Amino acid sequence: VQLQASGGGLVQAGGSLRLSCEVSGRIFSEYAMGWFRQAPGKEREFVATITWSSRSPWYGDSMKGRVTISRDNVKNTVYLQMNTLKPEDTAVYYCAAARDWGPGISERASYHYWGKGTQVTVSS
Repeated sequence: VQLQASGGGLVQAGGSLRLSCEVSGRIFSEYAMGWFRQAPGKEREFVATITWSSRSPWYGDSMKGRVTISRDNVKNTVYLQMNTLKPEDTAVYYCAAARDWGPGISERASYHYWGKGTQVTVSS
């Protein structure tokens, strides 16, 4: 499975970005898909995840209310719409695929495949 994230860039505080992650190599619709982020000097942090059927999207506390995760199983792509961005949202954002959905779905260890990440920089 290969994941390619895109859509990052430089945005002013209060702005929006939509990240995309295209998946190839396996049947995309079988996987739960998630987004994580990692700021310099910090641990990789859970942002959002969504089941294969788009039910039960789940968000981490850091961006809850400002992000929406969605997926298109025809295009093999998962999206992360981010609004009202803050300078502290500056990080590399990673998409990831999990074979199973369960209580640990917000943990890095639940994800079997990772993309290389896309940089998001929010200026004040």
